[in-house]
Amino acid sequence: MVNKSENSFAPAVAIPPGETIRENMIYLGMNQEELAARLGITTKHLSNILNGLAPITHDTALKLESVVGPSAEFWMELESNYQLNKIRLDKEDDLDGALSVLKMIPYKEMSQFGWVEQTDDKLKMVEALKNFFGVGHLKLIQNTYQVSYRKHKQINAISDYALLAWLRKVELEGRNIETKKYSKRKLRAAIPSLRSLTLEPSADLYKKMQVLCAECGVAVVLVEYLSKTYVCGANIWRSDKPVIAVSDRGKRSDIFWFSFFHEIAHLLNTRKKEAHICFEGQEEEIDRIASSILIPDKYYEKFLTEYNYESKKDIVDYAGKIGVAPCILIGRLLHDGDIDYKQCRELIPPFDISAIKSA
Repeated sequence: MVNKSENSFAPAVAIPPGETIRENMIYLGMNQEELAARLGITTKHLSNILNGLAPITHDTALKLESVVGPSAEFWMELESNYQLNKIRLDKEDDLDGALSVLKMIPYKEMSQFGWVEQTDDKLKMVEALKNFFGVGHLKLIQNTYQVSYRKHKQINAISDYALLAWLRKVELEGRNIETKKYSKRKLRAAIPSLRSLTLEPSADLYKKMQVLCAECGVAVVLVEYLSKTYVCGANIWRSDKPVIAVSDRGKRSDIFWFSFFHEIAHLLNTRKKEAHICFEGQEEEIDRIASSILIPDKYYEKFLTEYNYESKKDIVDYAGKIGVAPCILIGRLLHDGDIDYKQCRELIPPFDISAIKSA
């Protein structure tokens, strides 16, 4: 239960006025059938009043005044207090339920990203989250998303509420992006231009990503990584418009770009318009396609056979020749186990979505 001030009255139960009617019936020696007859109502209706299932109306209050006393105002006040206490207790139960859900939502982290207001007041948190998720009660959050996804077998600590918060942010940002009609043909043709974005400075990157993809009918949003989601990227469909979302899990450029092209590969190789969530290393076939989109296999094989992949100079030079950032080539070499992260970490720029959005 939530705490209340010492001056507030908080009944543990709501007692229907029917209990007082029963006491008067015993005092007057009446049974239920007789009282119903005297009041001119059915025994069933009287039973409902006695058990709090039907309210005492003004008409019934006046009849009770005549049959059992004391006054109509007395009965109406009992009824009013009963209904008020019922609502108070229902709201208290609702708040207790909302607070139990609140404990499972990373509110502080969401507020740091500016998704919800910063506050220590739990009641304000509940209201802010209701507005964020667009629900009448926090217990309804999970009912609003019918997203099917396969959790990575090694990731058992995924927070469903954190993941739903991340997806909701994707939805809120994605629906405000205007795009042309989705065209898989245009998206496939745009791959060289999208690949070249890996060379763009962060100040121009986000806008150029959105403009290029919008021409293909795809909305792109970058959403900060939320703890315990383990999500790298996702795509959802809203009004026949695919929305690609990428997080900055790992805070590395190579991971970010691979996640982005993983989602591109999903759109190009999936017929159904269904939601998809990407957890690192979960889909080998799509990962393979994404790798070949970023660096066509023939180019990658040429590098392995003709260049020294342990040479930073060779990596930088060859990446420039094929038109991608060095971190893209490094990412594939790391994935294949050909090099160690320590050898080349200075060639992998950090990637922070909050910084890019504010650039």
